Amino acid sequence: MRKGELTRTAILDQAVQVASRVGFAGLSIGRLADTVEMSKSGLFAHFQSKEQLQLQVLDRARRSFVDVVVRPALTAQRGEVRVRALLEGWLAWSGGFLDGGCIFVAAAAELDDQPGELRDALVRSERDWLELLATVAGTAIGEGEFRPDLDTEQFAYEVHGVMLAHHHASRLLHDVRAGERSRRAFDSLVRAARLPGSSRPSPA
Repeated sequence: MRKGELTRTAILDQAVQVASRVGFAGLSIGRLADTVEMSKSGLFAHFQSKEQLQLQVLDRARRSFVDVVVRPALTAQRGEVRVRALLEGWLAWSGGFLDGGCIFVAAAAELDDQPGELRDALVRSERDWLELLATVAGTAIGEGEFRPDLDTEQFAYEVHGVMLAHHHASRLLHDVRAGERSRRAFDSLVRAARLPGSSRPSPA
């Protein structure tokens, strides 16, 4: 990777952290310039506009999410183990990777009524995530661990609901048991999804 690309990546990583705290509306070239200790003109040369900065920050967050959550989970054993790996990866991402929690959850609340390229990019990202959850649940069916009649899209919807509840409980309510409650809720979904007679134990 060239020096210019390394610099841009480092700037975007800082910008993702800023956006997780203040939202995309609060992310500006001026604010970011202060954070990374660059001139506004120097930063403008990288991004040209606030809108382009926002889009590139969202894309960088998506790529980081893939690296932190998705790729490690896809190396896990197929089936229920992989489904659990996605949840645990997301909990780690939401709870410790970003200063302000999951940037996608926060952005969804911020952008839901704000049409435009940024919202469209976020929608694509969220749909990809739901599709991945459904696909991995489908592998658990293929492995004989989940019921063959399981509605994998509904399962993904409900797992995503657990994640949204976790973000609300941990970030807004500061519930110290948010992780425990989320895992219990997830376990209930998994038990309901299992093929009758399956006795795969939950991890300690």
